[in-house]
Amino acid sequence: MKNKVINLFGGKNTVQNQGVKYSTLLEQFLTPFVKDFDDIDNYEDIFDFAIKAWNLGNMKILLPEGNSDAAINALKEKNVDTALLNRMIDYKATKFKEHANFIVDYELKETSGDPILSVVTQEKEAYIASMLGNLEDHDSEDDFDENFINRSAIIIKPLQPFADWISNLYPENADEKFEVNTYLISEDVEDVEAWLKKKYDTLFMLELEAWCTNKKEWPQKRNFKMFKQWFQINLSTMVYDLEKEPVYKS
Repeated sequence: MKNKVINLFGGKNTVQNQGVKYSTLLEQFLTPFVKDFDDIDNYEDIFDFAIKAWNLGNMKILLPEGNSDAAINALKEKNVDTALLNRMIDYKATKFKEHANFIVDYELKETSGDPILSVVTQEKEAYIASMLGNLEDHDSEDDFDENFINRSAIIIKPLQPFADWISNLYPENADEKFEVNTYLISEDVEDVEAWLKKKYDTLFMLELEAWCTNKKEWPQKRNFKMFKQWFQINLSTMVYDLEKEPVYKS
């Protein structure tokens, strides 16, 4: 697992911010915890978790003692491993205290060799101002239509390569008509293509698992190009709920 995570950073080909090399810092930050991610298959979940811990570690340094606990406690409702999160937050606050920028985005560009990592950061003043602005936007109800859901929807339709894969596994389902699946994402995602480049394998695995739980039968060398060959992706930025019953989320 360690090699699986660390190799994703691209080795000698890593692209860095000017000045402090935050992609290298992120690698160093993750290294002591790689065994804690053994049960996670897709790298984006690892990066997202590490970046969350990094930023909360910064908040722990900036905020009065105890005030950052509210943000961590809120994550308990989202099935986050708070024990691991707390360990990583403390590690950030003690070992990387002098690196105060917040990580706001990353990109892994696929190449013929190692992937190339680039990291986008914000200085603390800009990050906090942006965060407070987002809170004000979400607290305002004037901008929402009745029954409007603050999500965008990604709609995925299987294409012929997916149908061929199913036919090879289950010849009796050769004429199967595939359902279109819908995935809700944050309405704040502005560049859906960039979002998909990071999240495509999560969606890919969900589609594969719906038909076959044996991962050995899945295509092993999945990439973004293959994802777009196997699925048609449509986007809806306006989602409405016409029912009076509340939405159930397990």
